[in-house]
Amino acid sequence: MTQSLERREQLLEPQHDTPDFDCLVFIGRFQPPHLGHLAVIHQALKCARKVIVLVGSAWQARSLRNPWRFEERSQMLRSAFDSESASRLEFVPLLDALYNNDVWVSDVQRKVRDFAPPNLARLPRIGLIGARRGQSSYYLSLFPQWESVSVPMVEGISASQIRERLFRSPAAALDYLDTNASHDLPPGVVASIQGFIDSEAYRLLLEEQQLLDQYRAAWAQAPYPPIFVTVNAVVVQSGHVLLTKRRSSPGKGLHALPGGFINPHERLLDACLRELRERVRLKIPEPVLKGSLRAQRMFDEPHRSSRGRTLAEAFYFALRPEQQLPQLKPVKGGDQARWVALADLEPDSLFEDHFFIIQDFLGLPTGFVGS
Repeated sequence: MTQSLERREQLLEPQHDTPDFDCLVFIGRFQPPHLGHLAVIHQALKCARKVIVLVGSAWQARSLRNPWRFEERSQMLRSAFDSESASRLEFVPLLDALYNNDVWVSDVQRKVRDFAPPNLARLPRIGLIGARRGQSSYYLSLFPQWESVSVPMVEGISASQIRERLFRSPAAALDYLDTNASHDLPPGVVASIQGFIDSEAYRLLLEEQQLLDQYRAAWAQAPYPPIFVTVNAVVVQSGHVLLTKRRSSPGKGLHALPGGFINPHERLLDACLRELRERVRLKIPEPVLKGSLRAQRMFDEPHRSSRGRTLAEAFYFALRPEQQLPQLKPVKGGDQARWVALADLEPDSLFEDHFFIIQDFLGLPTGFVGS
C-alpha cells in the first residue's frame, strides 16, 4: 500500500525542468484518464513549453468501450493539474477515421498546426510522446516529421480492466472506487466517475453489459472463439442515407445502417437484399437495387462490435436522384427506418462503426462534424 501511494504521489508531482520542445503531442482515448496517462503528460510538461493532448474517439456514441464523452474526459484530465500546468495544456477532440489512416493523419496534423505555439524565428520543435508499447511505434511511423519521446509504461494500470470493474454493478463500482481506485485514478477522476454512476447513461451501459454477458455465455462452450459475419446496406439517394433506429441494446436508441447476420446458406448480397426487404420494407424492386450497387467492402476493425469479433460486409447502393425519396413501410416490431440528410449525420448518434462505414464509401472528411 505504501509503495502504491508513493507511486501515486510521484505521478501527480508537477515538473518544472527547462523544456526542450516547443510542443509535445500525446494521443489517447482516456477511457477513463488514469495515473499512467498522467505520468506521460507530466513528463511532456517537463520537456515542452506546450502540450497538446488529442482525445481520441471524440463524438462517439456512448458504449462500454467509450463510456465518456470528450467534454467529460477533458474535465477529468483538467482536474488533475494545477493552474500553471493547465495553462500549458490543450485538450483537443479527435474524431476517429477507422478505415482511412490518411484522413486521420491529416486531422492530427491540422489540429497540431492550429494549436502549436508559433515561432517566427525558426520552425517549431514538435514531438510525439507516448508510453513504450507497440501501438506508439505505429503512431510514430505515421508522423516522421516529428521527433519521438518514449516514457516508461506504468505497470499494473489498464483502462480496459478499470472499465470492467466499473460496469459489473453499481455496488462493485463504488467498492472499487472506495478502495483500489486510488492506485489507478487521480482524485478528480474518482469524483467524476462516482457522479456518473448515478446517471441514466450509466444505467443504460450497465444494462448493455448484462445483455452482452448473456450473449457471450451462449458461446462460452465453443471450441474456438466465434467470428460472426454480418451485412450492412449503405443506401443513398438525393443527399440522404437510409438508417434504422435500434429498439434494443446494444446501442438502444442509436441510428444504424440496415443489416444483420447472414443465414447459413445465403450469399452476402442476397443477405443484404433480404435485410432491406424484411427490416425496412424498402419500396424499390430488387433488379433496380442490384443495378444501383456501386461498391462493396469488408469492415473488420477488431473492436468494431462489443458483441465479439464481428466482420461486416457492406454494400453501397447509389440510387438515381428523384424529387421524392422511396417510401418505407413500417415493420411491426422491427427497427424504425428513416431517410437522414447527409448534413445531419453525427457520429455520436450512430451505432458501432456505422458512421465510419458511411464515411469510407462517401469520402466524408473528419471536418464533416464540428471540431
